[in-house]
Amino acid sequence: MEIKIIENDKKINFMDLLLLGDEQEDMIYKYLEKGELFALYADDLKTVAVVTKEKEHMYEIKNLATYQKYQGNGYASIMIKYIKKHYKNICKELYVGTGENEKILRFYKRNGFEYSHTINDFFVKNYDHKIIEDGKELKDMIYLKMGIK
Repeated sequence: MEIKIIENDKKINFMDLLLLGDEQEDMIYKYLEKGELFALYADDLKTVAVVTKEKEHMYEIKNLATYQKYQGNGYASIMIKYIKKHYKNICKELYVGTGENEKILRFYKRNGFEYSHTINDFFVKNYDHKIIEDGKELKDMIYLKMGIK
């Protein structure tokens, strides 16, 4: 297993997987070039993550996605551990925003995140279509955070 930092051709080679984590391309473009793209390979590509610097010592996972056929195998958790280690000397707080999906919220909490705050109607105001996950329309962005030591 190997995690690589991707510098070039982010849109060309990784957009299909990034769209699993954020289903609107123009939203991905807003953070992709300013963020670091990490790709986890185990024989082939399994998981990607994009992390951006939001403020001094504060970073955010903007996108974390695993191909559906590989979900449930721990690749996203391995990616989070790698990100924590990668940013440990420059980051004090790591954030992630997600929709009101209990399964995803539980995943992040199992990986050390705790509730931070909510941005009401984020998905309604920022996406050009309804975002449906597990049969439920997402409206609010739920932010979680963890301290990095």
